[in-house]
Formats: sequence, C-alpha cells, structure tokens
Amino acid sequence: MLPKAIIAIAALAFSPANALWPIPQKISTGDSVLFIDQAVRVTYNGVPIIPIGYNPPASSNFDSRQIVQGAVSRAFQNIFSTNYVPWKLHPRNSNFEPKVAPQNRIQSISIQQTGKDTSKTFKPRAGDVDESYSLTISKNGQVNISAKSSTGVLHALETFSQLFYKHSAGPFYYTTQAPVSITDAPKYPHRGIMLDLARNYQTIDDIKRTIDAMSWNKLNRLHLHITDSQSWPLVIPALPKLSQAGAYHPSLVYTPADLAGIFQYGINRGVEVITEIDMPGHIGVIELAYSDLIVAYEEMPYQYYCAEPPCGAFSINNTKVYSFLDTLFDDLLPRVAPYSAYFHTGGDELNANDSMLDSHIKSNETSVLQPLLQKFINFAHSKVRAAGLSPFVWEEMVTTWNLTLGSDTVVQSWLGGDAVKNLAESGHKVIDTDYNFYVSLYFENRDIM
Repeated sequence: MLPKAIIAIAALAFSPANALWPIPQKISTGDSVLFIDQAVRVTYNGVPIIPIGYNPPASSNFDSRQIVQGAVSRAFQNIFSTNYVPWKLHPRNSNFEPKVAPQNRIQSISIQQTGKDTSKTFKPRAGDVDESYSLTISKNGQVNISAKSSTGVLHALETFSQLFYKHSAGPFYYTTQAPVSITDAPKYPHRGIMLDLARNYQTIDDIKRTIDAMSWNKLNRLHLHITDSQSWPLVIPALPKLSQAGAYHPSLVYTPADLAGIFQYGINRGVEVITEIDMPGHIGVIELAYSDLIVAYEEMPYQYYCAEPPCGAFSINNTKVYSFLDTLFDDLLPRVAPYSAYFHTGGDELNANDSMLDSHIKSNETSVLQPLLQKFINFAHSKVRAAGLSPFVWEEMVTTWNLTLGSDTVVQSWLGGDAVKNLAESGHKVIDTDYNFYVSLYFENRDIM
C-alpha cells in the first residue's frame, strides 16, 4: 500500500486545491465560483475589524485583536496585491478562468476565537498553544473561521488567502472551489528554520522576509545562530566592545531595537524567535574585544583545535569567564524574555585540545574537562532559567560530554544516525536538525519529543 501522505499528495494534485500549502489535514471542495473584493465585511468575535493596511504597533504587550487584524490585512494583501494568475496549474492555452460575475461573491468573513490567549500564546514552549483551526466557505459566500487561539486564526487566514487567484481580465479575484470545508492542525509543535547570522550577516529586511515565508508555510520557530568565532554582530550595551571589535563592519550589527523588532515581527506572524549564543566553543571572536577569556583563538593547524577556522573557546576554568557571562546574560536575557520561551547556549564541536593551551587547565582528558564543563553549563543554564527561559543545547553536550541537563532543556540533534532516537529514549526533549538534509538553511522539522 502507498503511504497515506503520498495518497493525500496525489489526491490533491488532481483536485482544484493544488495551491494550498501545507496540505490541510482534512479538506473538501466544490466547483462553484466566488469572487472577493476589498469591501467584504470582516468580524472578529462579532466585532467588525478594518481589513486593509493595518500594522500592529511595536510593543511587547501583545493583543489578540491586533494580531488578528494584522493577519487579516496581510491575507487581503496576499489576495489583492500578489496578482497570481495560475497559468502553471493548468494545461497550456486552456480556458480555465471563470466568467467575471462579481455578484457571486464572498459576503462576509466571520472569525471566532473560541479560547482565550495567554502570555504563553505569544512566547510558547512546544505544545503550549493549540494551533488548530477550521475554515468553511459556503456556496453563497459566507466564510467562517474558528480557532482556539489567535495562532490558529493566523493559519486559517493564510489558508484562506491561498484559495484565491487574480483574473487575467482585470482586478478580479476568485476561487473556483466553493463550498470549502477545511479542518487543520500542525503535526509537530516545533517547525523551524535556522539562520546563521554570524558567518553570513543578513539584513533586518532579509530576516523579516524569512519570517514572512515561514508564516506562509505555517512554520513557527526561527532559530538565530547570532554569534560565532567568525563575527559577533549582536550589540550588547553592557559589553560594547563585543560588536565594535567583533562585527565584520560597524554597520553590520543588530542593535537592541533591531532584536526587539525581529521578535515582535515574528510573534505577529506566529513565529517565535530563539536566540543562540554558541558556547563554550565557536566563540573565539571575543578575543578581539576582551582578552584573557579565550583559548586557542586562530590556532593553526586549525583541525587540531576546531572544525572550522578561526578556532577559539572559552577558558572554562577561568573566573573571569563567569564574570563576563554574568554581565552578558544580565544585559541580554531580560531583553529576550518578553518575547521567547527559549534561549540557546550552543555547545557543539567543542575540541578538547583547546584546553591543552589553557593555563587554567592544561589537559585534554575527558575526566578533567567533563566536570568543568558541567559546572559551566550549570551556571549558564541557571542564568537562563532565572530569566524565565528554557535552555537549548546542541547534542554533543549529551552525546560527547555526557552532561546532566535539566528536564526543561531541549537538545538539538544535528549529526544524524540514531541520536534523536537515543536521546528521546533517555528522556530528553529533542528536535532534529540533521545536517544530512542541509539545503541553504537548516530545517528543524521534527517534534520536540
């Protein structure tokens, strides 16, 4: 037998609903035509909302109505400004477009949110939010959207916008699929992408464009690998030399306002941003700003000290490192906490040979390094938790160093093989970012188990 997913994809390919993505869990469509115009009446929990040109205000205090109103505005923007005529979805030179008959039109859009959003809705841990929704369009043009959370409403409006095309004859927008009935929910609570902003600086507009694309695909976690040995573009006001010395150029930085804007932009589109400061390896660039914290910076031949130059790791038995982390976390974490439930402390590819060059250690023996690393992670994660966040780490903290982690810690597996299975079976929360499936971004497309 063919797997159910293949059958569903095949069925959708031969149905009119071939522009919906991701494929809804349940869908039925008809063959009646309905047009839509910008004068359609939209209500949210019975109260009219303005559907055109609304942008939610910049704030860390999120309001469900404002988020939904922004989503309606974007859905209308998608329908009325994208101007997509579906030539490629039909045979060449076919007569697929309906006759223009705007009297057959969408009459109203009623949005009902049946549950109440909480602070967890806007900075959720995996599984905190019910993202399900239902969407119906009657043959006579009545649209009903129902969801327990505003996040579900966002997904429903995205699906709704994908049902409509522009008519090549002019400014007319239509669906050929009424009546429509869709019930949908994501399969996994964590559906993410990782952007490496340290090795390859991306503009704020680039990051926001990525968030837009994620919202179109109903992805919900953007992981920003924001520092590494290559550069430190993140402005930390309490440690100004980090970005002054560590950024590729003074203009290639992310200010506190930039970071807050990225968080806010994501939340308004159902995307939670997870920030990563990779440590204790992948952090050699600090040597350019603050001396006596880093060992093995730019050591050669690099393959003895790191996977990719420039090398450099924290001197994990150095009290100055702990003082530095106090200052770093006390500045950064209170600015992350209003917007995210997680903070990533890295932990991949730490090379034991770095500590051979460390005057505070002078050993690469696991028996020496493991307790020091445990102390380091305990300290870092205590700061993360004190800020109300849950820690993320890369898998080597468990699979290589056998560290004991808190039950709230998410282990990010990336090396493939049986690691995800083994980590999950040993009781860890796990996501899979298998590098074997690397394209141009890392896709974090597995459940938190």
